[in-house]
Amino acid sequence: MNIEKVKSEIKGLINKSVLIKVNVGRNKYEHYEGEVKKMYPYLFTVEINGLVKSFSYADILTKDVQIKLSNT
Repeated sequence: MNIEKVKSEIKGLINKSVLIKVNVGRNKYEHYEGEVKKMYPYLFTVEINGLVKSFSYADILTKDVQIKLSNT
């Protein structure tokens, strides 16, 4: 997988509900449910309960961030 493929997959998730799992180190994870809002050249934003968090495409490649479509 490469950055361009990650960007195209994220583009398909804009304005959709997603589940995000973030590796914060030492086998600890944070889980979020939100909506992908915008894409920028090096990162994308997700709105989670009114707050906006940003994640980089490189985080997806290194598997520090995992994102999938929510079933809700």
